[in-house]
Amino acid sequence: MNNLLNLSPPDAAGALKKWLSDRGPSYRLGQVLPRLWQRPVPDWLEATELPHDLRLALAQDFPLPRLRLASRQVSRDGTQKFLWYLPDEAAIESVWIPEGRRRTLCISSQAGCAFGCLFCATGRMGFGRHLAPWEIASQVRETLLDPELGKPTNVVFMGMGEPLHNWEGVAEALTILNDPSGFRLGARHVTVSTVGLVPELAQLAARPEQFRLAVSLHAPTHEQRLALMPVERKYQLDELMNALQAFRRRITFEYVMISDRNDAPADAARLAALARPLGAFVNLLPLHPGGGGGLTPSSKPRMKLFANELHRLGVAAAVRRSRGLDIDAACGQLRVAFQRPHQVASDEDTGVDQPVRI
Repeated sequence: MNNLLNLSPPDAAGALKKWLSDRGPSYRLGQVLPRLWQRPVPDWLEATELPHDLRLALAQDFPLPRLRLASRQVSRDGTQKFLWYLPDEAAIESVWIPEGRRRTLCISSQAGCAFGCLFCATGRMGFGRHLAPWEIASQVRETLLDPELGKPTNVVFMGMGEPLHNWEGVAEALTILNDPSGFRLGARHVTVSTVGLVPELAQLAARPEQFRLAVSLHAPTHEQRLALMPVERKYQLDELMNALQAFRRRITFEYVMISDRNDAPADAARLAALARPLGAFVNLLPLHPGGGGGLTPSSKPRMKLFANELHRLGVAAAVRRSRGLDIDAACGQLRVAFQRPHQVASDEDTGVDQPVRI
């Protein structure tokens, strides 16, 4: 299949220009290309500004694949969680988070995750596969095709999977999101979250666009992080901090608060020592109910004291509330049951809170 949605917008424009060269006037490219991302159509037959014969030819030569919606849940707070099936029946989740004029879409980059963070439901699923660029970007495209939603103002790679583990697919998807002929999302409205894969961090830092970076830190020392995040065995905290020096834009540290594991005043002081030289902002996130490994969420007063200590030490920080808890759409909860195709997991087995941390 010639999948234009899997190409960068410049490459898609080149392929269409060549294809259209003997099929009509040159202005047709300006009619066809926007129907991929800017004003998407579910299939070419609905692009009624085009001649019928041209629509049939496009459908024959460049069919438009779609994600298949299996489940849509709406939280009391307005958050929506979507379970999508991919063409091979792999399943992913994405989350729509409205807040005032801000509409954030949390998207997945992999089916499952290979990194097994102790507090993350996706990590307990294990790894399925990488998503292709079109499968990543189509999570945005589907919101534009939905008359109730429309275009998100912000996109965060904080759904299922480790984005930098799928760097090739994510890099192409970032171009589709940002390109003037793609979704035209400003780079500062697109956030990539990572546990800290150092070689790929360097590749992200080298890109000219100002995409935002969120680092899943969750502990201020090597020993504490190793107990929570297996990635620390390969890329240790000191190496990660050195790699972050290459970023010219402000970094966010994501920090899930776990009782008696990372929430002591001394932990705040150590975290401040990491954040201050980078000018990093710290998001303090409540551990979602039922966190793995026998972990217990920090109390709200404890989280507030921790934030106050960071402020006292000169670090900007905020305590975030979980969104979509009642539909398992909060930080670290995203989890799909893959065992039986076509079967949507029960509420007990699904989840979105792999830091849907905004």
